Amino acid sequence: MIRALWTAATGMAAQQLNVDNTANNLANVNTTGFKKSRVDFQDLLYQTLRPAGAIAAAGAQIPTGIQIGYGSRPVATQKIFTQGDYQQTGNALDLVIEGSGFFQVLMPDGSTAYTRSGSLKMDGDGRLVTSDGYAMEPEISVPEGWVDLSVGTDGTVSVMLTGESSPQEAGTIQLARFTNPAGLKSLGRNLYAATDTSGEAVPGTPGDEGLGTIAQGFLEMSNVNVVEEMVNLITGQRAYEINSRAIQTADEMLQAANSLRR
Repeated sequence: MIRALWTAATGMAAQQLNVDNTANNLANVNTTGFKKSRVDFQDLLYQTLRPAGAIAAAGAQIPTGIQIGYGSRPVATQKIFTQGDYQQTGNALDLVIEGSGFFQVLMPDGSTAYTRSGSLKMDGDGRLVTSDGYAMEPEISVPEGWVDLSVGTDGTVSVMLTGESSPQEAGTIQLARFTNPAGLKSLGRNLYAATDTSGEAVPGTPGDEGLGTIAQGFLEMSNVNVVEEMVNLITGQRAYEINSRAIQTADEMLQAANSLRR
């Protein structure tokens, strides 16, 4: 019965993390470019009271043994990089990646971060930046006096200047892809960092080598399914309750054993 107390406690801790993860998914249901996470669990060690295949009396072999498990634990939170829904904004600086790939962002420390959010802005120097002011990589600067800006499916940024009859190219947006996107490290602010498990970033032109193309005037919304997350929330809550019930039952059994009289 003491074993049951600790085993059920691991289940409660695991379901607490499950509910925490579901709450984060729901909190980001309207976050541009957000990718939902899933918690993976595995069972813990087992105590073998009788091994399978042991020889009993008269040479008979025991077909199944006795093993008692010690609960469960979370082993991974995996990002699910399915495509989110598109929202048309009509804003020239709103971009969406149709397919795989990430926008590249230059961080203040000189490193490169990656994002699926294409909600770009323009700073005082005419550079295309994120909402936090981080410049795109490679840097793209729009000259003063522009009246129209267009982004092609291959990432080419063209601007029409005042008094000009034809647009001029201001730069090209490059995307990056990874062997294992699920291995990326979440930094917050819609940004990811490469890790050893994600593999090195492979930059390229949108539309080439398996990279998606770019559409202007759209944003990729979160891929969180509210109904699915609500079901996960309910099942996580019920699992937490049933584990707490197991602790209560084990406690009542211990209480009954302590109440025995000779």
